[in-house]
Amino acid sequence: MKNFFKVVDIDDVYAHRASFPVVDSEILPLASAEGRVLAAAITADLDIPGFTRSTMDGYALQGAATFGATESNPGYLTVVGSVAMGEQPGFRVGPGEAVRIATGGMLPQGADAVMMIEHTEALDDNTVEIYKSVAPGQHVVAKGEDIALGQTLLTSGQPVRPQEAGLLAAMGCETVCVFRKPRIGIISTGDEVVPVAEVPGPGQIRDVNSTTLSAMTVAAGGQPRVYGIVKDNFDRLKTTCARALAENDMVLISGGSSVGMRDFTIEAFEAQAEAQVMVHGVSISPGKPTILARSGNKPMWGIPGHITSAMVVFRVLVQPFVAYLGGLDDRFRRVFTIPCRLARNLSSAQGRVDFVRVRLEYEDGALYAEPLLGKSGLIHTMVKADGLVRIAAHVEGLDKGDQVAVEII
Repeated sequence: MKNFFKVVDIDDVYAHRASFPVVDSEILPLASAEGRVLAAAITADLDIPGFTRSTMDGYALQGAATFGATESNPGYLTVVGSVAMGEQPGFRVGPGEAVRIATGGMLPQGADAVMMIEHTEALDDNTVEIYKSVAPGQHVVAKGEDIALGQTLLTSGQPVRPQEAGLLAAMGCETVCVFRKPRIGIISTGDEVVPVAEVPGPGQIRDVNSTTLSAMTVAAGGQPRVYGIVKDNFDRLKTTCARALAENDMVLISGGSSVGMRDFTIEAFEAQAEAQVMVHGVSISPGKPTILARSGNKPMWGIPGHITSAMVVFRVLVQPFVAYLGGLDDRFRRVFTIPCRLARNLSSAQGRVDFVRVRLEYEDGALYAEPLLGKSGLIHTMVKADGLVRIAAHVEGLDKGDQVAVEII
């Protein structure tokens, strides 16, 4: 236990990510790629749109032919045809001429703008009166204006949202190369922990952590696998940990990171092949006794058993590792914050980063963060919380009314 509570900063923990490899890739149908992370860059092999097209219903024409036209001094153009949707016009528009066109239609040669139909009146089949000027390029999208041939569209490490999926569809990608979801083995420990389906006896509690951490793993882009409850028995924990390491890319043990006589997590980690304890103690609250170790090229985490501590540690420390293993580039890892006023004074100990649960409330047109104080074993405080306020290590506390950034959970 010689490395116990040699606390390190959050950024020091993050720095260890680079020592682990990302997972391998797989090919998926485009319809199944939403929410996954690209494993290869996507380069445009064509222009989009592939032709200059109208963005309005109206008349395709030469913009210069409309200059000076107003409601009191209209202009007159000769209608020389129309453009059907999906066809390539076989004629040219000259000065003083116009053609009927619908939104999305291909501009004929010679035309460089579109006059909205609302600013025109057809006098007969061959003549249209216009009441406004348009500049060349107005109400049209030029060839390649959206996407240009050879342009790098998406990069490796970028998540596929609906808009990226639409872009891939526009490029004709029926399949996509993405990173596999990292597999996360989850183990709960403790003689006092019983399965969810069992009624707790005196001194017992249900296994809340497996369910909560599994859900957080899914939200982080991972694939959880639960290994149940391991009682405070070193041999069983060592064996279960070895099995989880063989079957997953990361192992997460909740409970057993403190100094208790029967807490065997760190010993079980050290008993694994090619083991190294990298961190045992992080300068955060809650979650100071967090363990980060490795077995070969796989990370192993020991996080507190108290549910609030476990959830905060996962969000602050473990989630970035899950995202990294899954190939997500840090440029695309979002932490959303909302500026608020603090609803009451908050004390804090210097030398650590405090994460305080808060509920958001409107008062007199302003948004306030109301701290939800309570012990780290009380899950109701997380249920009621909208986010976390981070109090920096060098700050003694915050005063009522101070501006704070709430990290939305």
